[in-house]
Amino acid sequence: MTAIIKREISSFFSSPIAYLVIGLFLVLNGLFLWVFQGDLNIFESGFADMNPFFQLAPWVLIFLIPAVTMKCFSEEKKTGTLELLLTSPISKTQIVSGKFLGTFLLIFIALIPTLLYVYTIWQLSNPVGNIDLGSIIGSYFGLLFLVSSYTAIGVFTSSLTDNQIIAFIAAVFLCFIMYYGFSGIEKSSFIETFSLKYHFDSISRGVIDVRDIIYFISITVFFLVVTIFKLK
Repeated sequence: MTAIIKREISSFFSSPIAYLVIGLFLVLNGLFLWVFQGDLNIFESGFADMNPFFQLAPWVLIFLIPAVTMKCFSEEKKTGTLELLLTSPISKTQIVSGKFLGTFLLIFIALIPTLLYVYTIWQLSNPVGNIDLGSIIGSYFGLLFLVSSYTAIGVFTSSLTDNQIIAFIAAVFLCFIMYYGFSGIEKSSFIETFSLKYHFDSISRGVIDVRDIIYFISITVFFLVVTIFKLK
C-alpha cells in the first residue's frame, strides 16, 4: 500500500494538478477572507476568529477534491493500466486505501499554509492572542474528517467510469448532497443529522463528540468499501 501512496503523491507533484489544487485553495480562501467585501471578510466582521474560513473551506473543497480524485481510477481505466494494477501482488483493499490516503495527504498539505491565518488573527486580536483556540482546533479536526469523507466519495465516483469529467461532476453532486442536501431539506429534524454539515458544525464548536467522529468514519469507510466491491 505504501507503494501506491508514493505513486499517487509522485504523480500529483509531477504534474500541475497538485500545485493548482494547493494554489487555488489558498488563493480563493485568501481573496474571500481578506480582499473581497462581504460577510466572509475577516476585517469587516469585527471579530478575531476563523469562523469565516471554516464556513468557506467546505464549499471550496467540494470542487477541489473531486478535481483531484477524478483521475484515481478513471485515468487507469482509460489508459488500460487498471488491469495491470489489479493483477499486481497487492489486494484491492490496499489499492483503494493507497489512492485514498495519497489524495488525503495532498489536501492535508494544502491545509497547512492556512495556519498563517491563525497566526495573523492571533496578532490582530485585541489584546494579542485573544482568540478561541479550542474552537479553531476543533474546526480543523472537523475539516480533516470532512476531507476524508469528500475524498472517499471522489475515489468511489472515479471507479464508476473512465471519463474524468463524469467522475468529477458525480463527485461534486454527491459531496454537495452529503454536505448540504440533507441539512437543506428541513432544519432541526432527524434528516439533518445525516448531513456532513451538521456534524462538521458540531465539531467546530470545539467539542469533540464521539458520535460525530463515528459518523465521519462510517461515511468514509462506506464509500471505500463500496469502491472495493466495485473493483471486484
